[in-house]
Amino acid sequence: MALTTKEKAKIIKDVSEDEKDTGSTDVQIALLSKAIDKLVLHLKNHPQDVHSKRGLITMVIRRKKMLSFLKKTSEKKYSAIIKKIGMKK
Repeated sequence: MALTTKEKAKIIKDVSEDEKDTGSTDVQIALLSKAIDKLVLHLKNHPQDVHSKRGLITMVIRRKKMLSFLKKTSEKKYSAIIKKIGMKK
C-alpha cells in the first residue's frame, strides 16, 4: 500500500521545481494524492479494513488542509497542482 521509493522519486521529479525540493506543499500534496489513490484501490478489494479506512480519512483531511493553505498563498501554484494531480476543483 505504501509508495515505493521509485514512485516517490518520480512524483518528486514531476512536481518539484528543484531536485532537492521534497518538502514543499506542492510535492506533499502530490505524494498524498498518489497514496490516497492506492489506498482507495486497496479498500475496494478489502472493504472491511477499518484501520486503512481511518488512515485514508486522515490523509484526505491533511491534503485538504494543504490545498487550502496553497490556495491562500499562491492561487497560481494551486491551480497548477490541481491540474497535475488530476483533481476536480
